[in-house]
Amino acid sequence: MAEIFEEVNDNEYGADQIQILEGLEAVRKRPGMYIGSTSLRGLHHLVYEIVDNSVDEALAGFCKEIHVTVNQDNSVTVVDDGRGIPVGINHKAGIPAVEVVFTVLHAGGKFGGGGYKVSGGLHGVGASVVNALSDWLEVDIYHEGKVYHQRYEKGQVCNKLKVIGDCDPEKTGTRIQFKPDGTIFEDTVFEYDTLKTRLRETAFLTKGLKIVLSDDRRGQEQEKKFHYEGGIKEFVTYLNRSKEFLYEQIMYFEGTKNGVYVEVALQHNDSYNESVYTFVNNINTPEGGTHLVGFRNALTKTFNDYARSNKLLKDSEPNLSGEDIREGLTAIVSVKIEDPQFEGQTKQKLGNSEARGAVDSVVSEQLTYFLEQNPAVAKIICEKSILAQRAREAARKARDLTRRKTALEGTSLPGKLADCSDKDPKNCEIYIVEGDSAGGSAKTARSRATQAILPLRGKILNVEKARLDKIYANAEIKAMITAFGTGIHEDFDISKLRYDKIIIMTDADVDGAHIATLMLTFIYRFMPELIKQGHVYLAKPPLYKLEKNKKIWYAYSDDELDSILAEVGRDQSNKIQRYKGLGEMDADQLWDTTMDPEKRILLRVNINEEEESEVDLTFNTLMGDKVEPRRIFIEENAKFVKNLDI
Repeated sequence: MAEIFEEVNDNEYGADQIQILEGLEAVRKRPGMYIGSTSLRGLHHLVYEIVDNSVDEALAGFCKEIHVTVNQDNSVTVVDDGRGIPVGINHKAGIPAVEVVFTVLHAGGKFGGGGYKVSGGLHGVGASVVNALSDWLEVDIYHEGKVYHQRYEKGQVCNKLKVIGDCDPEKTGTRIQFKPDGTIFEDTVFEYDTLKTRLRETAFLTKGLKIVLSDDRRGQEQEKKFHYEGGIKEFVTYLNRSKEFLYEQIMYFEGTKNGVYVEVALQHNDSYNESVYTFVNNINTPEGGTHLVGFRNALTKTFNDYARSNKLLKDSEPNLSGEDIREGLTAIVSVKIEDPQFEGQTKQKLGNSEARGAVDSVVSEQLTYFLEQNPAVAKIICEKSILAQRAREAARKARDLTRRKTALEGTSLPGKLADCSDKDPKNCEIYIVEGDSAGGSAKTARSRATQAILPLRGKILNVEKARLDKIYANAEIKAMITAFGTGIHEDFDISKLRYDKIIIMTDADVDGAHIATLMLTFIYRFMPELIKQGHVYLAKPPLYKLEKNKKIWYAYSDDELDSILAEVGRDQSNKIQRYKGLGEMDADQLWDTTMDPEKRILLRVNINEEEESEVDLTFNTLMGDKVEPRRIFIEENAKFVKNLDI
């Protein structure tokens, strides 16, 4: 990896390498433009911005350790042992460079000033935006035996940069502590698990870097260390821990081509899902881009060439598709590039054309060697791919048969679907209801114009353990696919969605939760866009009905029941019913509590794309074949259980 960074060591990283692009604008007025939102997601972005700057020092070869601490007052401290932000005067601005970094937007060592070769700091807005959105921020810099200090409040300088003490002349680095502004953020309480996921990912992607995350808040004290000498190879092991891998070794390829440093790790497992995550300069690119295209091209071409030349594919058989080869694949594709071009402000898709060629070239060449040297592994992968190809072909025939039937019978919707009369999808919603009895109540209760009901019988297929042909053969899943109208997988087309809201309505018990999880697994694996675009909801039926003096109250939680009882009084005339299932409610009650748009509670299902690898791992842990990871998950999360149904 040294060759891509070697220039950096000859260049200076002094006060004048900090380039000023423009003055600090009204970040406080429109924070969403700079950090995405003022929700919890935006709040955590503040930490990532500061940590990313330290990681850039690590990528340049100057930082070995980063400590992140959530303090008792919910401020955060980030300490690194890099070179320290320059303290000299920046001649363009006439003020110390550190002050430029924290008070001028688009200032930093990443804009061609020779300070960094590659960097991931978000559009160079990092430190100054964190400062602007903090109640206060303090920075200490260890430089040439002195400790420099400066404090800012709401982005404004409180005092000039001054020396506050001495330190070991060998010691270098930066310590930044900030407290987010409660008048800007909806919530200023950091979630340890959210930080843990992101920092673990960062440590996997930066081989050898040690990151320590501590929580010093009272009652929540904990510390986690992330340090992976194996880098992304260890990342693949971590992601595959809930799956049975098909072969022991993890393929690892690295190389530099046209100024792009490429690092790829991959291993197949016995599942049917593809889990490929791509990164550019340590930033997750959930929408992929040119590096992903290059990786897929190399994989498809190399495996087909190998299968043909080794007679694993007969001449009469068609080529394996990329999808067949990637069935059950877990892979990390990480590139480091000097001037990344992203499509969109959110940095979700890489646009650099040179990345495609670089990844394609490095993977093709090294994968070819690997397959030739490991024929047993190559055979296992090719055999799995050929099985996947046959299953895909069977699924295509089943799909074509369904389509032909549909063409012959007109728009043949499932027989048990009670559709709504309004034909504008924006006004329509579909309730997926467990069981025929609840389905009957729901059909009576619904508003026929806009609410459709699809009752499902029993538990649907667990798609985490099934191939595409089995999925198309399942009657309950077929009914859902037909009713939604979008198709699944490669046929998915969101413009054909027949309902704006897909509402999963199950009993408030263990079986109901299991059925809802099976449905969410299916939607997440085969129609993830429905979740990403906010079309999937969970209905929240009440847990209790309280009757007193001919008046009725519904409670959706134990706390709500307690507050109603505190209001109406606890005595003999209280009749409390604990609902076990939707079937216990008549149509009027179901409408009042769970289906009336004016009164009901719906929970929208969201995916945080920045944590997609963790979401994928959780689905696999809970719904996959391996018992041990599931047991560990239950032990770790048992303390959060509410409404335990024994």
